[in-house]
Amino acid sequence: MENSSYSDWVPVTGMSLSISGEGDCCSQTMTLRTGNGIVNFTVEPTTQVIESRQLRPGMRVAAFYDSRLPVPLIFPPRYRAQLITLLGRNEQVVIGTFDENLLAEDRSLQLNVARGTVVKTVNGQNFPCGLANRTLLVYYSATTRSIPPQTTPRKLVVLC
Repeated sequence: MENSSYSDWVPVTGMSLSISGEGDCCSQTMTLRTGNGIVNFTVEPTTQVIESRQLRPGMRVAAFYDSRLPVPLIFPPRYRAQLITLLGRNEQVVIGTFDENLLAEDRSLQLNVARGTVVKTVNGQNFPCGLANRTLLVYYSATTRSIPPQTTPRKLVVLC
């Protein structure tokens, strides 16, 4: 995964309805029910699943796809999942690069990291270094109404 490509990743959030194997046995199809209808994702061996969690029907997930990649013109849509993560109830997730003040590059979110904020790497290891100028997967549930919106994230995954 290239750092420069994260800005092209688009999240789709929904409830996993089914997960089925494909012909080569190394890939799977995951069907999500979203607020906009059904969306299918191909989960390949290269798809990163945060914390290597086993995906099951009934899980609330966010699946990110690369908007630069070609997509077959079928309905329901079918994307290649680049990254999948489990979400808690009312939880949102975003990928962004954050500056030294933990303000998103696009100025869409300001992070207020608290003592209880979990900070890990993609493979679940503790991340003991600074967060400035890093690409982060941010898990949060509420933001202020200020501009930019501020949040105290529950968890941060550093995309090294």
